[in-house]
Amino acid sequence: MEIKNIDGLRVSQVRDLVQQGGKFVVFPYTVSFILMTLKRSSDIYFIRPDENTFKYSYGYVFLNLIIGWWGFPWGPIYTIGSVYHHIVGGKDLTQAVMSHLAQHDPEANTNTYNIDGIESSSQTDTGAERPTYNIPV
Repeated sequence: MEIKNIDGLRVSQVRDLVQQGGKFVVFPYTVSFILMTLKRSSDIYFIRPDENTFKYSYGYVFLNLIIGWWGFPWGPIYTIGSVYHHIVGGKDLTQAVMSHLAQHDPEANTNTYNIDGIESSSQTDTGAERPTYNIPV
């Protein structure tokens, strides 16, 4: 699952934004085919403190309202649950994502760490710029 809207941010910057009111959310949606209903979630979106979730969720709202209801019996039930999460601003995953980020922070004070099979050292070079880190979940 991909985290969207954190391009170019370091983990420390994300942590600061979360403390100011930012959050990580997913938008559940329902797809129904008469006798079969699928309950899915969007990618993870980082919502900055000054942003509204509607610009990320409106496509999933329309998807729910158009093709979510048609499955029997779970289509209407799952669709109502999904619409509820859209009304409250998405399903909040901030604690889980921040826990993952803290465990995989390349700026953490450890001797070595392994990210995607690449072993690195946390010792800083005096002339090198620190990399940004986008977390694919």
